[in-house]
Amino acid sequence: MAASRKSTEQATIASLVPLARRDEPESSDIRLSDVDEWGRSEHMRSIARAAFSPFYRYWFRVEWEGLEKIPSQGGALLVANHAGAIPSDAPVIIHGIEEELGRPVYGLADYFFRRIPFVGTMWSRVGGVTAHPDNALRLLRDQGQLVLVFPEGTKGPSKSYADRYRLRRFGRGGFVEIAMRAGIPIVPIAVVGAEESMPIITRLPRVAKVLGVPYFPVTANLLAFGPLGAVLYFPVKFKLRVLDPVRFDVPSGQERYSKSRVMEEAESIRTTLQEALYDMLRERRSIWFG
Repeated sequence: MAASRKSTEQATIASLVPLARRDEPESSDIRLSDVDEWGRSEHMRSIARAAFSPFYRYWFRVEWEGLEKIPSQGGALLVANHAGAIPSDAPVIIHGIEEELGRPVYGLADYFFRRIPFVGTMWSRVGGVTAHPDNALRLLRDQGQLVLVFPEGTKGPSKSYADRYRLRRFGRGGFVEIAMRAGIPIVPIAVVGAEESMPIITRLPRVAKVLGVPYFPVTANLLAFGPLGAVLYFPVKFKLRVLDPVRFDVPSGQERYSKSRVMEEAESIRTTLQEALYDMLRERRSIWFG
């Protein structure tokens, strides 16, 4: 009787335990969403691509040259000029590469964006990552991703329209040192169009200080469209030219590299980009039609 009662209890307990689904992995580490360790969601990226596609194709009418120079696999650091009060170059570059090459692109930006409520979360969901050497190294070396960086930093988008297409200093060349350490190429991208998409007429430093932001611009878009100009770009023609990848004949994985060599390489890339921009501007017919 005791054995019979025990077997009955075991059967009852077994009936209360749900059977394992065949489509579930045996591992206990089950990801319940498509958000990766960086906060990027491919679902959100697909929504962002669908929303931005009409602007990319019909508003900016983007044209690429040399897109095949971007590696189809493995890590690469994409470096471009940066402009516009609310820069339009980043979404154009990321959208174009993801649509044309089918590779995700992670964009490095200042931690400032991460702190903004809602905006910070959405920025992460569409591929934004805080600009830090450790983050860049993991993405490039360990995960073999494409990473976009703007070495001008906030100096690029904060410059006035009078200084358009004049590249600012590329910081201390940290992006070159990261590429050396990761053992990956740098791919420069010259962008024409972003400068005129939301040009800055003047800046209000006191307002920027109160708001705690790097700069507070007054744009031609605000003057032309009123409050809508805060988010509406001018329909300028975008042209992008991918330049030859830059590779470094140094061992990867070192803790330190020659500062003079790093600065020299950074300045060389800046000069190459600047010359490409001047060449593209000489070929340009107008800001509206390219």
